[in-house]
Amino acid sequence: MGTVIVSLILAGLVVLTLTSMIKKKKAGKSSCGCGCSSCSGSSCCGK
Repeated sequence: MGTVIVSLILAGLVVLTLTSMIKKKKAGKSSCGCGCSSCSGSSCCGK
């Protein structure tokens, strides 16, 4: 029973994290928090 509860809590946290990331992306905010001009991965970022 404990495993089920922990799994549900972890699944909820994953859903909240993904929802937050999607909202930030739609708002045009970077997920890393840095400026794209100095980012080494800016060519594959999608911005």
